[in-house]
Amino acid sequence: MPEGHTLHRLARLHQKRFGRKPVLVSSPQGRFDDGAAAVNGRVLRRADAWGKHLFHHYDGGHVVHIHLGLYGSFTEAPLPLDEPVGQVRMRMIGAEYGTDLRGPTVCEVIDAGAVDDVAARLGPDPLRPDADPARAWSRISKSRRTIGALLMDQTVIAGVGNVYRSELLFRHQIDPYRPGTEIDADEFAAMWRDLVELMKVGVRRGKIVVVRPEHDHGAPPYGPGRPRTYVYRRAGDPCRVCATPVRTAELEARNVFWCPTCQT
Repeated sequence: MPEGHTLHRLARLHQKRFGRKPVLVSSPQGRFDDGAAAVNGRVLRRADAWGKHLFHHYDGGHVVHIHLGLYGSFTEAPLPLDEPVGQVRMRMIGAEYGTDLRGPTVCEVIDAGAVDDVAARLGPDPLRPDADPARAWSRISKSRRTIGALLMDQTVIAGVGNVYRSELLFRHQIDPYRPGTEIDADEFAAMWRDLVELMKVGVRRGKIVVVRPEHDHGAPPYGPGRPRTYVYRRAGDPCRVCATPVRTAELEARNVFWCPTCQT
């Protein structure tokens, strides 16, 4: 599932390519016909994101709300676009570019009040300037759930997925099974600052970058099936710091990865 930096990057891209101009919106698949008709030809005032949710705000108060889920994706191309291929839920055509949306979990038209309702259900987003980490800390510090589970809970922190979760905990030497009540305030503050910076890099570069330069070497060499991470999807491989085999297990229905030596 795309993590929060991907949605913020898409929001910036759509703002640049479609913002402040009329946009032609259609639903070649047919499943979004009514929503497309409501915004077709209107000016896209702004695009923004909160966690894993993307919002296109149009003149007239209509907002297209998108959650990509596990399979959703946008494909962008200069005009003219080819005929739609596959199940295109939404097609947007601007002055110079077009984009097709396929496979989202959510693609709907809502109003500003419903946007507020979505945001109210989410925790602070590290990529938003108005994010209040104290809200997340309040939830974590009172919870006996594991920190590995809490970081993935979108009502605690919005936008963190499995990669950032596993890598952040490794970078701060925290076992994913430690309860939230056993994380101290300084540990959380350091993790939050690091998460903000890591996700900003993700927005700029379009990919997750988590390995520090001093550890960025082949152990084993990078390549297909060997991601450029400390622990994520590296089960059985030697830790890049201590060479202990990386472990994996299921934690609240998602696989978590960690080094049993470095993370305590």
